[in-house]
Amino acid sequence: MISIEEALQIVQDNAVVLGIESVEMPEATGRVLAEDVFSDVNMPPFNKSAMDGYACRKEDLPRPLKVLGEIPAGSFQTFTIGQGECVKIMTGAPVPESADVVIMKEFVEILDNDHIRYTKEGSASNICLLGEDVQKGDRVLSAGTLIRPEHIAVLAGVGKTTVEVYCRPKVAVMTTGSELVEPTEKPSAGQIRNSNGPQMVAQLRSMNFPVEYSGIVEDTPEATQLAIQNALLENDVILLSGGVSVGDYDFVPQVLKELGFTILTTVMAAKPGKHTLFARKGKKYVLGLPGNPVSSYVQLEVIGKELLYNLMGTSFTPFRIKAQLTVDFRRKKSNRYEFLPVIISPSGEVELLPYHGSAHIHALTGANALMEIPVGTSEINKGESVYVRPL
Repeated sequence: MISIEEALQIVQDNAVVLGIESVEMPEATGRVLAEDVFSDVNMPPFNKSAMDGYACRKEDLPRPLKVLGEIPAGSFQTFTIGQGECVKIMTGAPVPESADVVIMKEFVEILDNDHIRYTKEGSASNICLLGEDVQKGDRVLSAGTLIRPEHIAVLAGVGKTTVEVYCRPKVAVMTTGSELVEPTEKPSAGQIRNSNGPQMVAQLRSMNFPVEYSGIVEDTPEATQLAIQNALLENDVILLSGGVSVGDYDFVPQVLKELGFTILTTVMAAKPGKHTLFARKGKKYVLGLPGNPVSSYVQLEVIGKELLYNLMGTSFTPFRIKAQLTVDFRRKKSNRYEFLPVIISPSGEVELLPYHGSAHIHALTGANALMEIPVGTSEINKGESVYVRPL
């Protein structure tokens, strides 16, 4: 068995970026930038009021102020504010150069139509200064950034309406097993419904990957080879579950070798997901996950995301936090890195769930995180900290 860390390194070393394409800015969420992005403007582009109020000189605050006029957002009116004068101003409007403070309207007393008085002592400037966030020519986003909604706002702010991104891998999903029927069918004796296929498709779509569902593959070498060959015609990655272990009907490794693939991993020191296969042929990849649904779910999160994001030009760094365990934990064997469905409570503690093993998919429906138990750890006491990976 190789370690999880070794398996992840093998994936990183073998994942080759697929190419670069241009997309419109609104469609860029979930993609990876293939270029640096620079600002064509200062942000803010002028001294801007941070709130509704009155622009004036700080030295005049102790005395009544004469209101010269009003500056709404979107206008650029020129006022020269002298001693004892102010101008009404709205959030986002340009502040006159002769003003050095904007006082909040909540702390202003209206004396008459043309005069106000500030009712507090002292005030922050409440002015967003020209270029204090970003200056023209600054790099605002770097190549390799996985674009999230907040990055879309940055792209919009600098007028970057078309962006260069790395191509997304096209993924085919298939499940092996002569005992499987699709969810639309009622299983007869000896059959079960295919849950892995829909689960893996849903996981991939939640990551914004284009997915082709290739269906159920019968447990024969001929059917396995035909399904893999067909999927390779239009896809970069084949994600399959089942058929990758050492049973008499696990034909995937044999077929891949016959098709010219190099098998890079077959057995990991992981639980669940010991029998996880990773193979490569040029720029085509196969990730074979175990048939039990918790195994396929977990290793798509761990190994699958590492592969897919590396193919898109970035590395995948899972969000992990440390939290205290609410009960004692014990396990009989500690030779594998284990992922356990758990709940992070509202108080930030880790609660264990009833869990019967890698076939118990219902345990995941009540979980909001995976607890990580390192190799060599067989006991964790109540109150000790553990790493958890929110789902």
